Amino acid sequence: MTELEKGPQGVRRGRGARERIVSASQQLFRDQGINGTGIDQLCSVAGVSKRTLYQHFAGKDELIAEYLRRFDPDVLPEVFESADLAPRERLLAVFDIHSPLCPFIGAAVEIQDPDHPARLFARDYKKAFAVRLTESAREAGANDPEQLGEQLAMLLDGASARSRVLNADAFATAAAIAAVLVDNAIPATVPADASAV
Repeated sequence: MTELEKGPQGVRRGRGARERIVSASQQLFRDQGINGTGIDQLCSVAGVSKRTLYQHFAGKDELIAEYLRRFDPDVLPEVFESADLAPRERLLAVFDIHSPLCPFIGAAVEIQDPDHPARLFARDYKKAFAVRLTESAREAGANDPEQLGEQLAMLLDGASARSRVLNADAFATAAAIAAVLVDNAIPATVPADASAV
């Protein structure tokens, strides 16, 4: 057994090390924040040496970007790609399943460098999320789908930030506000039999 294959206690740790490192980052970054988590602690929780960590990731910055990339790579496919939900229902469903502790907001707040890979990824994710909302608003027949998509994205981010700061769920209130926005933006449909009268 070579030194590269040994973890902190000399136990063979070669296979699956990358996944253990990412898993440890998901737990620690969520619970302690990015800045509150050190490399030593990441290695300890993952059961790998620093050398192994640096074989898989060039540094903590690269690990942070991977952590965010894995959080929701397809932008809530369980909502936006669901055949069981009508477009209007999709707009409201995001408030039921969106994570109260949005890691993208957390990363953007904790990392000051606007060109940091994690900040760039967070920005791209938030833009993609707003596009998904806009697409659903357009499919639902919103008068101004871009405006509704942006309003809902902002409301969701605000609820996430408020939940994080107050350590309380703000999504029920946000969902109620979202329903009003959606109702005001999407014309009511007339039932098929009513038009025949």
